[in-house]
Amino acid sequence: MRTPVVMTLGMVLAPCGLLLTLTSTLTPGWRLVKGFLDQPLDLVLYQGLWDMCREQSSRERQCGQRDHLGYFAAEPVRVARGLTVTSLAVTGLGLLLATLGVRCWRDEPHFALAGLSGVVLFTAGLLNLIPVSWYNHFLADRTVLPAQASPVTVQVGYSLVLGYLGSCLLLLGGFSLALSFAPWCAEHCDSCRKAPPSSARRSSISTVYIDGPEPALTPAIKYYSDGQHRPRPDQLGAASQRKAGFPMPRPPPRAYSNPVDVLDGEKAPNSEPSGSSLSTRPCGSALPCDSDL
Repeated sequence: MRTPVVMTLGMVLAPCGLLLTLTSTLTPGWRLVKGFLDQPLDLVLYQGLWDMCREQSSRERQCGQRDHLGYFAAEPVRVARGLTVTSLAVTGLGLLLATLGVRCWRDEPHFALAGLSGVVLFTAGLLNLIPVSWYNHFLADRTVLPAQASPVTVQVGYSLVLGYLGSCLLLLGGFSLALSFAPWCAEHCDSCRKAPPSSARRSSISTVYIDGPEPALTPAIKYYSDGQHRPRPDQLGAASQRKAGFPMPRPPPRAYSNPVDVLDGEKAPNSEPSGSSLSTRPCGSALPCDSDL
């Protein structure tokens, strides 16, 4: 049996989503801050969930910058830390279930386990999408996510974009794997329909049997079926001794008639006296004459 397309698609999208969400969580590129008055014009400050880096076009990136404004203490950052780590753990669990459910070394996949892994991966995508969307919502709000006043500008970083893409891939991969529940549900429902009921259902209409004399029926229709007379069930033992039924009319006897006129030609054309000899009497018929008999 070939691996279903939904399982193959889920097994491709889910690891890609895991890779993108992991990169988004660890890299310090959720927000870009630039335009400092007392700093070089090409200075860019990259802010993430765990680190803050400083980069110039003519120098290398310097990470581990001090947080003077309390950026890491902001509520969106703290919530994003917890939810992204939880999302990574749930994603790992979902991939483990998917590996056990999708057929790799068996003849047929385990549809129920593959569908469960899809639900877990879909949940992981939601857990990562919530902090990313919330952080993006307060990206330019300097009261929630502290930043220097204008003319300093804030922009979306690459880590936030990777977080969105990873969440979408996890959602799509989880939904694709969750479609594996369809064959399992169909097989389970068919087995439930074919299974015999545990207890016979009591009929809503009660049947009452009354013992009494059998009503007299017309002999013409009494115990007569298929054109043959059959005795009553209680008379099966005495059927050879006693017969019941009605006499069938018999046709009258038919008399035999010969279509050939045997007397034809016995008399001669000229009548002769009664005393004449019968041997000279011609017979015009091929049959023997009565006089010869």
